[in-house]
Amino acid sequence: MNSLAALIGRLDETNNLPLYQQLQRGLRQAIENKLLGPDDALPPERDLAEQFRVSRITVRKALDGLVSEGLLTRKQGSGTFISGRVEKNFSKLTSFTEDMIARGRAPRSSWLRKSKGSVTPEESLTMGLSPGTPVYRFHRLRFADDAPMALEYCTVPAFCLPSADAVESSLYAALEMAGHRPTRALQRLRAVLFTAEQAELLRAHEHDAGLLVERRGFLPDGRAVEFSQSYYRGDIYDFVAELNASELE
Repeated sequence: MNSLAALIGRLDETNNLPLYQQLQRGLRQAIENKLLGPDDALPPERDLAEQFRVSRITVRKALDGLVSEGLLTRKQGSGTFISGRVEKNFSKLTSFTEDMIARGRAPRSSWLRKSKGSVTPEESLTMGLSPGTPVYRFHRLRFADDAPMALEYCTVPAFCLPSADAVESSLYAALEMAGHRPTRALQRLRAVLFTAEQAELLRAHEHDAGLLVERRGFLPDGRAVEFSQSYYRGDIYDFVAELNASELE
């Protein structure tokens, strides 16, 4: 990789914008303009500090902000890289945890809510459950390599799990352990604009474009065991599906 200072320009100490923000802006523009590509490695922080004639603290602050935005990824022992967009195969029934591990990303969750209650009218209609059916609700913020990727709101009938605490990191792993992992699902994808609350959690901006995926998961006998609504960051998440032409009769 050529010198980043030559690529995006020197920083201006007379500019009212702090140096770390100038560096962030330059790197962000280079990524958006595809001057830096997915999985490109950045030079070590000490080299960047020398190139831009700033302190390593300034470089670290600039990179920290871009990691929070999901534009950069830190890999322990390897360095800092330009994040590649995450592709989710829309035709395979896999969990977020499984998707991230398969792509070499480190998944984790921040719990917003984990509770037991009774099914709501919407959930009753969507999942075919009788009024008053006990359910567990799981609300969490999903991360990949410490970058926020999605907000997930999930409802599961109480018969599927021994308790809400049975879910630690992966819901599907807990359902599989209990013998109630879904074997098929119906999914719907649509575009949304993030609310102020959603944007704050996802480190985005209010009214940024997002993707809402609604999923209903079913057991082999047809019973619904999952109703989830997941809000994904549209700037770093792609959904793909393999389509096959049906044979003409």
